[in-house]
Amino acid sequence: MSLLDTDCSTDVSLTNQTLKTPRAAAIAGILFAVLFGGSVVLVRLSVPADPGEGGRWLQESAGAVSWALSLLPFAGIAFLWFMGVVRDRIGHLEDQFLSTVFFGSGLLFLAMTFVSAALAGGALASYAINPGKLIDSGTYTLVRAVMFRVANVYAFRMASVFMISLGTIWVRTRVMPRWLAGLTYVLAVALLLSTSSSLWLTLVFPAWVCTVSVYILISNLRVRSDIR
Repeated sequence: MSLLDTDCSTDVSLTNQTLKTPRAAAIAGILFAVLFGGSVVLVRLSVPADPGEGGRWLQESAGAVSWALSLLPFAGIAFLWFMGVVRDRIGHLEDQFLSTVFFGSGLLFLAMTFVSAALAGGALASYAINPGKLIDSGTYTLVRAVMFRVANVYAFRMASVFMISLGTIWVRTRVMPRWLAGLTYVLAVALLLSTSSSLWLTLVFPAWVCTVSVYILISNLRVRSDIR
């Protein structure tokens, strides 16, 4: 085997190796959409939207909410992988300012989601120990209000900032198609300006992550087939 053949073989091997991580991470983005979306649906169907309700869901829907909360840690892990593949796709074109906003808002979204889930889990555990004390003390009212605000106001505002910063990076670097960047802006503005906490609106973000992940996965498979 000649030296030239060895170099070509090495280049192909390295190229294939670099494509493995984005492919796995794109699948993780789809996994996040399924897990997070499923968790949101379970919570929305089990917990009344009114933060001032009396807490009947703690008894009637405790099992469904517990299942929803158990899905969130795995959804968070998958979301971190999704963020990784997005940064990997940008590569050396990464803008430090926009990437800082993109990375920070993604982590804040994840942190606030976990805080809201922890509050819900704490309410369930406290109710199981002493139902009357939790409701009568007024602690439940506070926990429910904070949980509602963190999840529906702050977390999804951070999700919209995450989308806007990423869409701007895509427009500048052209690593993603313009139609996807445009769709990202539209959905992000809807999340940012909306005062509604409806089920369909909260599913916008996981649906967008799924769309981006599917596009990256398909484009990655195309590149792999071209190399072969």
